[in-house]
Amino acid sequence: MDNASDSTITFDENGNCNYCTKAFAEIGTTTYFPNEEGKLRLEKTIAMLKREGQGKEYDCAMGISGGLDSSYLAYLGYKWGLRIFAVHIDDGYDTEISKKNIAKLVAATGLHLETIAPDAGQYNALTLAYMKAGVPDIAIPQDNILFAFLYKRMRELHIKYFLGGGNFALESILQRGNTYDALDVINIKDIHRHFGTEPIDKLHFVSSWQKYWWQKTGKLDTTLRLLDFIDYNRDRAFVELKEYCGFEYYGRKHLENILTAFIQLYWFPKKFGVDKRRSHLSSMIVSGQMSREDALRELDLPLYDEHQMADYMAIIKERMGLNDAEFDDIIIAPPHRHNEFRTDWLSEILHRIL
Repeated sequence: MDNASDSTITFDENGNCNYCTKAFAEIGTTTYFPNEEGKLRLEKTIAMLKREGQGKEYDCAMGISGGLDSSYLAYLGYKWGLRIFAVHIDDGYDTEISKKNIAKLVAATGLHLETIAPDAGQYNALTLAYMKAGVPDIAIPQDNILFAFLYKRMRELHIKYFLGGGNFALESILQRGNTYDALDVINIKDIHRHFGTEPIDKLHFVSSWQKYWWQKTGKLDTTLRLLDFIDYNRDRAFVELKEYCGFEYYGRKHLENILTAFIQLYWFPKKFGVDKRRSHLSSMIVSGQMSREDALRELDLPLYDEHQMADYMAIIKERMGLNDAEFDDIIIAPPHRHNEFRTDWLSEILHRIL
């Protein structure tokens, strides 16, 4: 970890960063229970979901990306006997491997999956507006549109509980300095107002206010992170999924989507000097899945394959109507922060509550 690109990182006199110190303190106490306590919590939660789901078509809902975390959670949910309503957002940037992985998982589990495809022209134009704004988290349109549809269907189907693929074992270190609340619709619309070239009337969004109200009125409950109740091991999960349904390894974390891979491996490093591998590898060190020495050796490897990234960027340029010069101008333009645009002044408070 380093604080060159994130002012929220601090170090104590022993060189330990605040993120890692906090994460270690949460193992077995407040967040991560890879032990008998976790087993009891998991059994209690599964029983609650099945009890709450009586008389309904589904016990819970979740999003499926084609990546490891959501795929493994869906697989475990099937083994636990949960009736899961799953949603996938096809934004036009799924890799072929992720498409195959989703198809294999659905075929093997019989999982009910609904796939949404946002209007391509408006979606790409909004994502391009984020790129022109020069803000870090240009995946916000993708995230918000997914949750807007998911929460809508959950209310229609009377599903209160959402299973989140977020987890401590692989994500205990998530830097706050280059992220933003995906449910701040005011921020989304202001960035669109400044840089958008297409209307966004065909895209559906959800705000922190709406989610908060649905929770207060009992239509939604808090997100459940069931992977925090098991000894979640990345390599073991890949092996299990491969043996179960032929799941294929797609590379590093979050690389199951072309746009996400571009953001993680190119946008963040080039625009903000952020190497997301530091967070991901640090998380694995904290959860005992990797030594610091092995992590440092992995950091010495190239961030990406040059030919593959060139292919990915060609796809992005084509979808967003950019030529090489326009794309390069966006990359070298000064970076900006989300709060340089209008924000929902209570969004951050609600984000913490939710």
